Amino acid sequence: MLDQLAAAIDRHCVGLGSDTKIPRLSLAAADEPIEPTGLLYEPMICFVADGAKRTTSGDLSQVAHAGEMLLTTIDLPVGVDLEKIPYRSAVMQLDGRALADLLVELDETGPPATTPAAAGQVSAPMTPELLDAVTRWVGLLDTPEDIRPLAPRIESEVLYRLLRSSLGAVLRQWSLADSATSRVREVARWICERYTEPLSIEAIAAVAHMSPASLHRHFKAATGMSPLKYQKHLRLQEARRCLAAGDATAAQIAQAVGYVSATQFNREYRSAYGLPPGQDAARLRARLTHTRTATTRRA
Repeated sequence: MLDQLAAAIDRHCVGLGSDTKIPRLSLAAADEPIEPTGLLYEPMICFVADGAKRTTSGDLSQVAHAGEMLLTTIDLPVGVDLEKIPYRSAVMQLDGRALADLLVELDETGPPATTPAAAGQVSAPMTPELLDAVTRWVGLLDTPEDIRPLAPRIESEVLYRLLRSSLGAVLRQWSLADSATSRVREVARWICERYTEPLSIEAIAAVAHMSPASLHRHFKAATGMSPLKYQKHLRLQEARRCLAAGDATAAQIAQAVGYVSATQFNREYRSAYGLPPGQDAARLRARLTHTRTATTRRA
């Protein structure tokens, strides 16, 4: 069944990440090693059909191999490293309303019997029933006329199978309106929307309706970092993206992402990526040009 899922991904994926005509479904494929990449993950589940992927967030690290899935419960800046290639995966963006509706239908809207610790990312094996449902969901891309009537039904089945898997308790906690997990998720989204602004731990704690100490504990359990370090990661990721694109100078970008001191920006950037901003940007652009050239030669 994993081979069938990987083959379906192959037929419809045009790069490391590509959207599809099925709502909330994207695909990823890679046949060559790539440089570890910084990305901002939204709440989603990655179903790995081939290869292996490691994601790192602060002090936390997760690896998902073929036949496993990786659940991300909050907006999370991560480092992504493909540990085994070829790599193939299908990614479901989590739909909170669809999950809540399903829990109501199943009469499972109360708190889970055992409340799991807040976790920004969790990996687990796919059950055979879940793998079958995901494969049929991706397989709808072969018959586009079936997507509109069948995709919502199969997506609902995938969610049902997830609730019956070892990730079920985490998903139930994620869906609760006033759980610690949902508060951390809302705070993370709030910081993402304001990462260029000066923020204090007191202001962030007020948004979460938690004490600063409680927020720090729950937030670090979920992300592997403090709220203010999380904000710094967002700033540096966006700065690196802009530098690689050649949109502006390092000083201009530092100011745009919220740094008052160019010296502090240079120091923190070098600490995160190993090179000063200008040198790292030149390296990234040269590597991108090489990759495009290699792709053109193979085409």
